[in-house]
Amino acid sequence: MIEISVIVPTYNESANIPRNLERMAAALTITGRSFEIIPVDDGSTDDTAEKIKRYAREDPRIRYAGYSKNGGRGKAIRTGINAARGKYIMTIDCDLSYTEEYLPVMYRLLADNPEIDFVIGSPYMADGGTENVSLKRLWISKLGNMVLSSAMRGRIKTLTGILRGYKAQVVKRLDLESDGKEIHLEILSKALASGYVPLEFPATLRSRQKGQSKFKFKATALSHLVFSFFERPSLLFGLAGFLLIGCGLGLGVFIIYLWQSGTLNPNRPLMTLMVLLLVSGFQVILFGFLGTQMVGLRKELYKIQKNQHKNQERLNQLTSASPDKDRPFETELETDRNDYATEQTITHNN
Repeated sequence: MIEISVIVPTYNESANIPRNLERMAAALTITGRSFEIIPVDDGSTDDTAEKIKRYAREDPRIRYAGYSKNGGRGKAIRTGINAARGKYIMTIDCDLSYTEEYLPVMYRLLADNPEIDFVIGSPYMADGGTENVSLKRLWISKLGNMVLSSAMRGRIKTLTGILRGYKAQVVKRLDLESDGKEIHLEILSKALASGYVPLEFPATLRSRQKGQSKFKFKATALSHLVFSFFERPSLLFGLAGFLLIGCGLGLGVFIIYLWQSGTLNPNRPLMTLMVLLLVSGFQVILFGFLGTQMVGLRKELYKIQKNQHKNQERLNQLTSASPDKDRPFETELETDRNDYATEQTITHNN
C-alpha cells in the first residue's frame, strides 16, 4: 500500500528534471513511508517526457503520466489524482518554488491530525514569506488572493498556490472539471462546500531558478475574477446595484436643487432617469440575492455528492467483506445496510 503520492505537473521542464525529482525523493525518504512521485507531462514540446520516462525506468518510485497535447495545469493535476495510489496526495511545482522540504511537513500535518482533511502552504500568512519574487508578480498575486479571499469570506489567505496536501479519499471524491490554474480554486471551493476541514501553514515562495515561467497574467486574472463572482455573486451585483442606487439618489438631490433654485426644466427627463436608476439598482441587488441562493444550493449539492461517495464506499466495503459463517452473506449485507441507513437518518435529524 502506497502511503504518499506526489503529483508534479510539468510543461517544458527539461532543465529541472531529473534533479528536482531526486530532491523530492530524498525528502520523502525521510518520512520512512512508501511513496510515489507522479510527474505529469502536460504536452511538453521539449524532451521533458523522455527525461521523465528514462528516470522512471531507473527508479520504480517515479511513475510517468502524461499526454501529447498541452491541456493546462488543471488537466495535469486531475490526471495525477486519477493515477495516484497513495493514502495522501500532494501537489508541488516541478521548479520547486516551494522547496521539497514541505513534502514531509504536509505528510506529518495530515497524518498527525485526523480532523484535518487537507493542508495549504501559504506565503501570505504569519511566518510565511517570499524570496526574490518580482514586485510586480508579488503585488498581482497578493491583490488577487485578497479578492478571492473576500469571495471565500476570508477563511484562507492563499487560494491559488499549488503547495497542498490532501487525504486521498477527500480529493478523489470531488468531481473536478477545470483544465487551467483555476483548478486550485475549484478544489478549494468544492472541498469547503462539502464540509472538509482545511489547515493553512506558513511557507516561503521562491523565484524560479531554472526554466521559463508559465504565468499568464491576463488569462489567470480573468479566470480568477470570474471565479470570484460565481463564488460570491453579491460582490458584483451588490456593487453594481448600490452604484446605480447612489447615482439615482445623487440625481434626485440635483433635481431638488434645480427645483429650489427655480431652474428645473420640466421638459428634461431627469425624473424618469432617476426612477430608472433606482429601480435598476434594486433589481440588480435582487439578482445578486438570487445568485447567492443558487450558490447555496450548489454547495448543498456538493454535500449530497460527498455523502453519496461515502455511502458507495461503505457499500463496496460491505460487499467485499467476508460473510459470517453462521448466516448467509445476503442477510448480513442487508442488515448492515439497514443499520447504516438508520445511522444516517439519526444524524440528519440531529
